[in-house]
Amino acid sequence: MPAVNDLSPAVGTARACDALGLPRASFYRGLQPKAPARERPTPERALSTAERQVVLDTLHCEPFVDKAPAEVWATLLDQGTYLCSPRTMYRILEDAQEVRERRDQLRHPAYKKPELLALAPNEVWSWDITKLLGPAKWTYFYLYVIIDIFSRYVVGWMVADCESATLANQLIDQTCAKQGIPPGQLTLHADRGTSMKSKAVAMLLADLGVTKTHSRPHVSDDNPFSESHFRTLKYRPDFPGSFGSIQDARSFCRSFFPWYNTEHRHSGIGLLTPESVHYGLAADLLAQRQCVLSAAYEAHPERFVRKPPTPPVLPSAAWINPPKNQPAEKEPAVQ
Repeated sequence: MPAVNDLSPAVGTARACDALGLPRASFYRGLQPKAPARERPTPERALSTAERQVVLDTLHCEPFVDKAPAEVWATLLDQGTYLCSPRTMYRILEDAQEVRERRDQLRHPAYKKPELLALAPNEVWSWDITKLLGPAKWTYFYLYVIIDIFSRYVVGWMVADCESATLANQLIDQTCAKQGIPPGQLTLHADRGTSMKSKAVAMLLADLGVTKTHSRPHVSDDNPFSESHFRTLKYRPDFPGSFGSIQDARSFCRSFFPWYNTEHRHSGIGLLTPESVHYGLAADLLAQRQCVLSAAYEAHPERFVRKPPTPPVLPSAAWINPPKNQPAEKEPAVQ
């Protein structure tokens, strides 16, 4: 209404209401003083204060304290007593602020969304465990994989016949030693699996000076790099539907991971190999690519219509759940 009052002296009330999309009737109704709210009279049939107290005391007594008002009403009828309707019992309980869920309810804590940033290799690792189908139905082998989210380099892996916190401990310990991780440098991210949340793994990471983070429950997007890597693994043309033995599974992984680290041109890191990014060879390779493209442009500039060609760039950061005001420079693209 203040906007109409400001405009109406200059252009008139009708034009001001039309400009603001406000019906004139609503404007004039708003000018009328509001009548005070009338107190609702108590119906003659309403229970008196003493009768309401009797109902409340009855609901509080030992036989009825854990029963619903409808059960109390039916039990009293069977005993030859009528106090009020079940709905009135609910009203009396509500006035006494005693209407709530009476069963024990599981209350989940508020899980914070992990927001992890890596600006270089060996700053943030992601690890997970996936099942590999064995020779018979419902038999599996378990593949443990630790991947660097900046370089996409698989820093450690292991195939075992069970999921175990002890085995995960060994893999993490050996991988940190192999990569020479100093205390306070690394963050290790995982989902909320049994091994990932185990006390043994937590104590090891504390001893190594490694920060641990976990995905939110039932949110697969919180661990995208491991999930994307497992998709690459299982969509390889030579990936078998099942493995005849744990030795077969290990033999396949011994050929897959060297290929992935040293030969696979990853779309998420400028079509470079994870090894070249992890060990600081990316700048030289990109410069070499640029030289080849520049030579091709000089030889046939007419073939490049829009601009001189440039190689795909290497993102400067890798995020897990970037903040809303922070663009994700490096998405876990299809590998």
